[in-house]
Amino acid sequence: MAAMEPQSGHVATQERDFPQIDDAEVAALRDMIGRPIRSDRPHVTTLTPDAIRHYAYGIGDRNPLWNDPDHAARRGRVQLAPPTALLAMDKVFSGYVTGLPGIHAMYAGATFDFERPLRAGDSLTGDARLLELVERPSRFAGRSLQQIYRVPFHDTEGNLVCTGHSYCFRLERDAARERGKYKPIRVVWTSEQMEEIAQRYADEEARRRGATPRYVEDVTPGDAVPPITKGPYTATTAIAFLLGWGGLYVRAHGDAFDLFRRHPALGIPNEWGVPEPPERVHWDPDLARRVGVPGAYDYGPERVSWMGHVVTDWMGDDGFLQHLDVQVRRHNVIGELVTCDGTVTSADPATGLVRLTLRAVNQDGEESARGTARVVLPRRTQTV
Repeated sequence: MAAMEPQSGHVATQERDFPQIDDAEVAALRDMIGRPIRSDRPHVTTLTPDAIRHYAYGIGDRNPLWNDPDHAARRGRVQLAPPTALLAMDKVFSGYVTGLPGIHAMYAGATFDFERPLRAGDSLTGDARLLELVERPSRFAGRSLQQIYRVPFHDTEGNLVCTGHSYCFRLERDAARERGKYKPIRVVWTSEQMEEIAQRYADEEARRRGATPRYVEDVTPGDAVPPITKGPYTATTAIAFLLGWGGLYVRAHGDAFDLFRRHPALGIPNEWGVPEPPERVHWDPDLARRVGVPGAYDYGPERVSWMGHVVTDWMGDDGFLQHLDVQVRRHNVIGELVTCDGTVTSADPATGLVRLTLRAVNQDGEESARGTARVVLPRRTQTV
């Protein structure tokens, strides 16, 4: 999503489909700062080989480090999981927000600070707390709030594995639609272009570092982190991600009606009068336009995971992703193609610590996401 820019004033309208931000609701939400937040049930509680594989394929990551337990066993190691698989283990970390009923939430970024890699068999629990609530009026939607969470993850022995931070922007849907910041987007690809994209995917397989160590002594500031391709985005892509990640409010039958009974403002009637969650904006272009977006678009946590994919492909099996910070900058609507890459900004041969800047752009060169990473690489001078 686009960055929020300050602007005073508020949108007035004759008819409204959705609620406005209410001062009493904001005050009630502020009272929750620092308190534990009751999360919805996690999609994954234990990183089993199946859970790891489903998540990896859901983000389009074909790395055998995640998908083939024998790959690790041949090197005398345990199977690892993509670092961003944590997004499947706590709904608050993934954008499940509390408070402000009926006010739209757009996931806008996350930070991971790891103590160690994620391993097959890890059972991790997040302890989500509302860290901060910042009012940020914007050109996109008039009044809006940035809702920031801190979510440390511990294993069954109480050891800290990762500290996560995530944030969403809460927006008034009618104001966003009326301001009409975004124009409709329709991207159509030729068969020749699709062949070129297929070749890009094939080339990625050859560039993945894999079991060949990338030593810090071989890394120089200014080095390019090779690109990976994501898309063109489709509703099927969204479903593939949901299979591994789990979604926030995707429910069926009585389970769905239980959810809407507990949270009446969550359900938005579809054209048949049946309530559906706001998550429908990711596959329903009509609802997306009703909330001020040019069309159905990808998930914010999905984009975060793509940036993690860039780093893990580059660093190889022996690297350790210590820190990842990603900002989602605009909507990536159905039909769009995103390219993610990066640049080395510093490398310390004494510690193995390497810093990266990351970026993602769409087919027109427009910024889709940006980020930074800190990686620990093996050193040739290390004692094995």
